[in-house]
Order: sequence, then C-alpha cells, then structure tokens
Amino acid sequence: MPTSADHLPPFELAFPGPLRDKLVAAVLSGAKTATTGLLAGYEAENEPLPKPGERSALLDSQERRVAVLEITDVQVLPLGEVGLRHAVDEGEGYGSVAQWRAAHERFWHGAELREFLGDPEFTVCDETFVVTERFRVVARLRSAGGAG
Repeated sequence: MPTSADHLPPFELAFPGPLRDKLVAAVLSGAKTATTGLLAGYEAENEPLPKPGERSALLDSQERRVAVLEITDVQVLPLGEVGLRHAVDEGEGYGSVAQWRAAHERFWHGAELREFLGDPEFTVCDETFVVTERFRVVARLRSAGGAG
C-alpha cells in the first residue's frame, strides 16, 4: 500500500552500503540532525538546493523510504567556516571540527565520489563551498534494524 511519502523526493546520505546504513541509523536514533554536501555535487546533478520547510523521504541502502525528513536550515558556506556545533550535530561522534573534516575528506576524496563528480583528482580545501543542512524526522515509515 502506498504511503504518503511516495511522492516525496529522496533524501540520500552517502552511497548505498555500510556508511549509508550507519548514517540512516543515526538519523532514526535522533543523533544525526545535520549533514553536509558539496555544492559541486548539486551542480553535477543540476539539482536545486534544499530549502527550509521542504520534506523528503530518507532512503536506506536498499532504496526503501524509512522516514520523512523536514529541512529546518540550509547554508552554503566555505568548508573552512563549518563550526563545531554542525560537526557534533552530524551525529557521528565527532569531538572536533578536525575529526569531522578528516572523515568528510576521506569520503569526498574517495573514488566513488570522484567518479560521481567526473573528476578523478577532485579535492577540497578551506574555500570549497559546501551545503550544510539541518533537518528533523517528522515520520518514521518502517522499523529500523530489520533484515532485508
């Protein structure tokens, strides 16, 4: 039976696999209330930036809609300006901006993202523009942690 979230655009964290599973679990637990993407990623897909009030369906690694999220804040800023509050609110246990940035650089400099961007040598620096988003879960659509 269709859910009311079937018409919502997808909200995808990372690429399908263990990292996405970890991030989705953090969202569903309430630990993760923020995320960061590269402005270049939006440009590569010709995707409009999110806006506060917009709702989307959080996808798990099997592309199932597991929750409805509502964007509460969006900022475009240089990577070097991301602060500790945002890093902590990403819900991955970062105790410093340096830890947060190192983890994100590993992802952004990875082969999968470089392929997605079409630039095998893509790197970030303090001036690289990122899109920081804050969100809240407004509905859970299926139980987390089940098989399949």
